[in-house]
Amino acid sequence: MKPVAIFRHVRSEGPGYFATVLERRSIPHRMIAVDAAEPVPRSAGGFAGLVFMGGPMSVNDDLPWIAPSLALLLDAVRQDVPVLGHCLGAQLMAKALGAEVRRSPVKEIGWGEVAVSDNALARGWFGGRTGFAAFHWHGETFDLPRGATRVLENVHCANQAFVLGKHAGLQCHLEMTPELVHSWCRGGRAELEDSVASPAVQTAQAMQQDLEARCSLLHAVAERVYGRWLEGLARD
Repeated sequence: MKPVAIFRHVRSEGPGYFATVLERRSIPHRMIAVDAAEPVPRSAGGFAGLVFMGGPMSVNDDLPWIAPSLALLLDAVRQDVPVLGHCLGAQLMAKALGAEVRRSPVKEIGWGEVAVSDNALARGWFGGRTGFAAFHWHGETFDLPRGATRVLENVHCANQAFVLGKHAGLQCHLEMTPELVHSWCRGGRAELEDSVASPAVQTAQAMQQDLEARCSLLHAVAERVYGRWLEGLARD
């Protein structure tokens, strides 16, 4: 089986629980450290799937790896190689597919409820759940790409996740582990202080309360969503 490529855009935003899911299922994977200047491949054909993680930058920034990433995403869609995006990764997917990515009216940082959209595709991906507490850390949002279906939403961000064929983009984070939450709270201290006016930004203390239990509930959702996405991988 070809490996799943995981694109890391900043060292602190690795694959987290997603890597655990791959390892438990003995699915080969390869980290591509964009943050360490590792080049973005030109073709998706060497991989069973592509996974794009988050990062503090904007897809509208003038960074040397953004254009190659957008081209690779389009190549993956053309070749029917499944793509999964987390936060920045979902925004890259949306932009590659022709949708607008822009500043969100409300910055979201911390734990917040999301609702599973009222359609059959959403219910299939989320196992009949009507909603759950997801983790958020974003100040931008995206329009739905043409042909995509919204599968998650909330009061602050209408497009929390979309599905397009084998491809899924998640504005919120399902990959969080207690270690990742602690790390982001330490590294994001200045942003948290600058964002206290937002009604959807929690303090570091609030984010880390009951963390093991919160992550355990989130992992149950992640198992379902990641498992559904993995069904689309080519097994040859």
